[in-house]
Amino acid sequence: MPVRSRLPLAAATALCLTGTAAARTPAPHLRDVRCVPVHVAQCRTTPAARTGSQLMLRGTPLYRGMRVTFRWGTGALATTLQRSRIGWVVRVPAGAQVGTLHVYVRDRSGRRSNSRPLRVLATPVPQPVPTNGTPAPAGLPTAFQGAGMWIWYVSKSDGGDIAAIAARAHATGISTVYVKSGDGTTAWAQFSPALVSALHAQGLKVCAWQYVYGNDPLGEARVAAASLTDGADCFVIDAESEYEGRYAAAQRYINQLRSLVGEAYPVGLASFPYVDYHPSEPYSVFLGPGGAQVDLPQVYWKTIGGGVGTVSAHTLVHNRIYGVPIAPLGQSYNSPSAADITRFQQIWAGYGAGGHSWWSWQSTTDTTWGDLAAPVPASTPPPDPGWPALQLKSKGDEVIWMQQHLASADASVTIDGTFGSQTDAALRTFQTDHAIPATGVTDAATWQALLALPVRSVDWTAQSSSTARATVAGLPDRRNELGRARYSTVSTSRTP
Repeated sequence: MPVRSRLPLAAATALCLTGTAAARTPAPHLRDVRCVPVHVAQCRTTPAARTGSQLMLRGTPLYRGMRVTFRWGTGALATTLQRSRIGWVVRVPAGAQVGTLHVYVRDRSGRRSNSRPLRVLATPVPQPVPTNGTPAPAGLPTAFQGAGMWIWYVSKSDGGDIAAIAARAHATGISTVYVKSGDGTTAWAQFSPALVSALHAQGLKVCAWQYVYGNDPLGEARVAAASLTDGADCFVIDAESEYEGRYAAAQRYINQLRSLVGEAYPVGLASFPYVDYHPSEPYSVFLGPGGAQVDLPQVYWKTIGGGVGTVSAHTLVHNRIYGVPIAPLGQSYNSPSAADITRFQQIWAGYGAGGHSWWSWQSTTDTTWGDLAAPVPASTPPPDPGWPALQLKSKGDEVIWMQQHLASADASVTIDGTFGSQTDAALRTFQTDHAIPATGVTDAATWQALLALPVRSVDWTAQSSSTARATVAGLPDRRNELGRARYSTVSTSRTP
């Protein structure tokens, strides 16, 4: 249908009036940014706060939901302004860079205010968090340790020459190759006992991976389990947008997979890195009890934008709560800089990751292969980036995971993914019982205490489960950490 060349008169008039109203409204202005509470000694000059801390903003005009940006030299994070009994407040977003940064707001027309300085304070990286009522997560399974490289098509990776693949892997320090073994319910012929044996003979570990959709989770699980028969040392589930909102399908897939491969077989999950941008992705199922023992978030910093440090910090903040070891999947496609490749390895080593991998063999240039082979200088561990600050009105899988733990302490908690008044009251009581300030916000101390509790299971597969239906229906729409770029530009599903 052709696009109309003229607006209807009423629409044009409304647009004109909207523009006139915006022109009459003054641009936002920040008078100051204050700590909460305001008497904190460290805030007498430039305000100073840790991630998750509350700040009070004063200025004109301010309104609920206004975009508040925290910017530093190499990146920025944004959140929204809220109204409280003390005035307009905002929390320092987890992942904000330690040091001096600047805070400003934007109005609905996109106009930016002046900026005010804020000093973000560092905290040491805490010890691994206990989870599911067991000791802190053990180290990575052997197959996930060290450096790995993902192979989409064997035929497009050094021409499928196993000797050449092995030579390049050894020269680069690659110890594990991740080879695609299936797409949905279709097994890929390239993954075979002969391939696995040949790679093993060259001194490489082999991990199979499968892109999944959720239309036939039992069939997908059977294809996944076949890789164990072929001799794979480990297996990775690549679950992305197709599984959003499919909690029952995820649970069926995990249950069937474990029934076929056993509870001890090493399984990983590779998915979106920004958990908070995908509130209906069933991370709590894939990474929950009986699920994957390793989390491989897709930390494609160059494609996402914002810098390797910012993207890595955001990823750690929102993945660490699931309590399994993180072995990030980094970006070797689109020619990332040598400095970023080095920094990625330094940052995640500082976070305690025992392994990492790269996407992908066929899209890595010779120059980048050389950068991957370069020694990584020792560096100072990065500061702790914080924890997800969930509070009243928060929604999503992070809330589900928190409620599954909180329900072990308070049976009245409903696991529905919505942080309502019932969850708020239960959390405040929990905080009081554990000598934590009863703020109703999940700070670091609260998460540490919560994750020491067992997980209350949810049967998402029950067709009559009102909780399952309400949860999926009530979760907010997803966002995309890649901005206008689409994951299909690097999609590992189907064929080109």
